[in-house]
Amino acid sequence: MVLKDSQGNNLYLRFIKYETIAFYIEAVNHLKAQGVQIKGIVCDGRKGLISALGEYPVQMCQFHQSAIVTRYITRKPRIQASIELKEIVHLLPRTDKESFFGALEEWEIKWHDFIHERAINPDTGKSRYIHKRLRSAYMSLKRNKQYLFTWYDHPELDIPNTNNLLEGTFTDLKNKLRCHNGLSKRRKEKFIIGFLKASTRGIDIKKADLSQPL
Repeated sequence: MVLKDSQGNNLYLRFIKYETIAFYIEAVNHLKAQGVQIKGIVCDGRKGLISALGEYPVQMCQFHQSAIVTRYITRKPRIQASIELKEIVHLLPRTDKESFFGALEEWEIKWHDFIHERAINPDTGKSRYIHKRLRSAYMSLKRNKQYLFTWYDHPELDIPNTNNLLEGTFTDLKNKLRCHNGLSKRRKEKFIIGFLKASTRGIDIKKADLSQPL
């Protein structure tokens, strides 16, 4: 688990077995205790994380929001409502808040009845949404909309609208690790630490959480 600032410096590294909200909160509090001034946070929208970080302006990563919608409606949707929603989501990193919300509202009005259509399961007698995945895609946008343009609402914070800088670091790291598949877990951890240290002013490593001492 890595925390990075908007200039690309890695601030915090911790090896964890499972990703939890508690680990993120502990990491943020640790940085505060070290005197790091936190003006805002960009995150991927993990369930419960944004509300847990409520004392800060939080930007939901627009790339991850797009990925969530794509996961529900696929990259090549066939029904018209999904095609139009995909086109709106593609505007997310390229337009302003008012234009995006306006387009999303027009889509909801146009397709309101469609996404709320229900059918009865003859086996159970229970009703379900016919276009459940499309509805889930839209509801994710509706649920996260207040966090999608924090960068736009607070220009003085100068925060990015995605965490692509961090994702790029992970992609580069994974590519390099593939060239060293034979490393033991302990050596992989040392490799990761060295890789992250080489590209930052400084990093705080939680050694107590490593499975083996360095």
